Amino acid sequence: GIVVLGLNRSHAKNALSKNLVKMMSKAVDALKSDKKVRTVVFRSEVPGIFCAGADLKERAKMHSSEVSSFVSRARATINELANLPVPTIAAIDGTALGGGLELALACDIRVAASSAKMGLVETKLAIIPGAGGTQRLPRTIGVSLAKELIFSARIVDGEEAKSIGLISHVVEQNEAGDAAYRRALALAREFLPQGPVAMRVAKLAINQGMEVDLVTGLAIEEACYAQTIPTKDRIEGLLAFKEKRPPRYKGE
Repeated sequence: GIVVLGLNRSHAKNALSKNLVKMMSKAVDALKSDKKVRTVVFRSEVPGIFCAGADLKERAKMHSSEVSSFVSRARATINELANLPVPTIAAIDGTALGGGLELALACDIRVAASSAKMGLVETKLAIIPGAGGTQRLPRTIGVSLAKELIFSARIVDGEEAKSIGLISHVVEQNEAGDAAYRRALALAREFLPQGPVAMRVAKLAINQGMEVDLVTGLAIEEACYAQTIPTKDRIEGLLAFKEKRPPRYKGE
């Protein structure tokens, strides 16, 4: 079904500390092999905040060698998230800056409240995005605009984020402060009826295909399609269509 991973480090605005990154890595690792998981929604349980980025108070106490090691671990964890075989949705109901936005960029789909604030602001601190931001942002909104946002450390709201393609959906915030989360859950429910094997290989085909030329991408699609042909789910889909009933997929 739908798995919800909630960030809850309220005293530090969900800033990415060593311990939080370690916990995230364990959670993502557990999801990799769980065949019951169909979609993962990432949200914050702290009102007004998605993730404020790196824990700068902790960072200030680190030796330079520790900083490099920590950023590598954070990058690896966010890469693990990006490589989850099932659809992932980031529900951004509050501020997502630096590593917080990089976390959201690693998800397949982003939904945000119109009042949410997003930006890769690392250049203000004389560093650069180090957990995938310089790579995923231009792949999401285009090279020129990504450079502009990173060079200026500009922060955009949900409406502007939608207009530039940074997020897929923008919603008005509600009194509970969880409008993006509710929209993300609605999206996740749209994914549930589909064939689990098909969802996994569709994601694989898209992710791998976007990094190569069209001819190679079509070969990847062919190889991924071939994985669905011998499945029981494919036969069930045809049978359900013939019998005019909802299919009962088992991921086999």
